Amino acid sequence: MKNFHCLIFGHDYKVTRHVTYHVKEYACNNCKKQLTTGGNGNLIELTPKFKEINDVLERVHNKRITKSNKQFNIGKLLVFRH
Repeated sequence: MKNFHCLIFGHDYKVTRHVTYHVKEYACNNCKKQLTTGGNGNLIELTPKFKEINDVLERVHNKRITKSNKQFNIGKLLVFRH
């Protein structure tokens, strides 16, 4: 019956994971079908291969973010007052 709702009304996708700024994983609230953002920006079915690719992308993305935060010392920005 879960798929019946999606056949009639369409899928109700919600973001389940933010991999990078542009790549996300989605899941339907009704039938639990999983999708991800492909290389061209379209939604494609989340297979084990794409799940592994997203894991690597997330790890690389997080390393770059923490490296840039340490390099620029984001927490200690100069504040100029008049």
